Amino acid sequence: MKRKRPASHEDRSLLGRMLANLGWLMGGKGFGAICSLVYLAILTRTLGLKDFGHFSLIFGTSQALIAVAGFQTWRVVVRFGAEHVHHRNWDAFGRLAMLAGVLDVCGALFGCAIAYLAFYQFAEELGLNPELIDLAFWFNVASLWALVSAPTGIVRALDRFDVAVYVEAVVPLGRLLAALAIWLTGPSLTRFLIAWAAIDILEAVIYWIMARRLCPQSIRLSHVGDFGGALNDNPGVIRFFLITFCSATLEAAYRNGPLLAVGYLVGTRAAGLYRLAQQLAQGLAKLSTLLARAAYAEIARARVASALDDFRKLIRQTSILAGAGSAVVVLIVLLAGRFLLELLGGEQFAGGEPILIALVVGASFELASVAFEPMLDSTGRAKLSLASRAFAVIATAIGIMIFHPIGGAEGVAWGVALGGAAHYIAMGTMAWLVLRSLVRADRLEKQGAPMGNDRRET
Repeated sequence: MKRKRPASHEDRSLLGRMLANLGWLMGGKGFGAICSLVYLAILTRTLGLKDFGHFSLIFGTSQALIAVAGFQTWRVVVRFGAEHVHHRNWDAFGRLAMLAGVLDVCGALFGCAIAYLAFYQFAEELGLNPELIDLAFWFNVASLWALVSAPTGIVRALDRFDVAVYVEAVVPLGRLLAALAIWLTGPSLTRFLIAWAAIDILEAVIYWIMARRLCPQSIRLSHVGDFGGALNDNPGVIRFFLITFCSATLEAAYRNGPLLAVGYLVGTRAAGLYRLAQQLAQGLAKLSTLLARAAYAEIARARVASALDDFRKLIRQTSILAGAGSAVVVLIVLLAGRFLLELLGGEQFAGGEPILIALVVGASFELASVAFEPMLDSTGRAKLSLASRAFAVIATAIGIMIFHPIGGAEGVAWGVALGGAAHYIAMGTMAWLVLRSLVRADRLEKQGAPMGNDRRET
């Protein structure tokens, strides 16, 4: 009797593969979430509301700069690299990956210039202590050179989410150990920032080492200067890159702009309160980030290697899963939001409950829309993602201007929720229209061409 052959990667359904990748990510992020809750509690309780506010503004600025300067090159690698990996064209994949790495270096240089302007020209507007300006600048420089966008894309395009989990566990574990050591030996804002920067750089080094080990035939220095070959291999890559760069800039404004706005409009203490609520909201809605990572790679692969009906089915199943997750996250915050804030930061942070509720409402819209952007990108409609992101940023800015005079930091948070709702509506509408056009084109093609001649490129 023959033994039943175990299901291979190709045998599993599209949703099954995505959920397998999501399982790896959730396992790693679950570990990371536990670590982050502990080190966040150490930060808030040892630094206090004022210094934690400074930490939040410095760290928030670095996250905004990383989002802009990172150029989202991982999206480029996944979007165009999925086809190279599918056809095992390792030279083309290597040229694409190394182009992304060079763009990361350019982004780091660009980000350093922005950081200099931000901290040496606008530190007063950010509400930073003048004594912290040098520290804040060099922390941001270190964070920018710790970019891991390109190697992240390489690992995801190769469908090695298990490796990504192990590498990314370095950051939460390292921060937890560093926080404990600093807490026991004498906590200070400077020591926390230095530790965070060093751990980020370590993760970047390990990520590149693992990318090289996974695909040594592609990750070679000989591919670094072959820009012409990379452009020839990937028609439309420059246009896609520019669109995703603009989209990343808008996303950075949406994610980190409100925190900086709180620091500018309300004050440093309010920024600390907002940051803790934001951190907790992001932690509870982490499923959106994890699902987006798994969905982006699988949807890009499905568009290359699967029939249109399977592609549509994956979009629908992902959206249903994300919508259910959104409802659960909101329910958790309504029932236990205040308790979680007190547990992490103590009684002085309990007043952030209304901010937390508003931010989680905004995050729930983001979670519900995770399938839309990778679907638009994979079908060559990245400009629609950009348009919806711009619409969300505009809606957020309008919301902040309307609600801030009424509610302060809470008003800013409801402005973010308004932006999240606007983004969901715009992105969902565009995704629905694109899917309709794909179905219509597919039917017309089948009517006018022999059966089985299924084009998958748009």
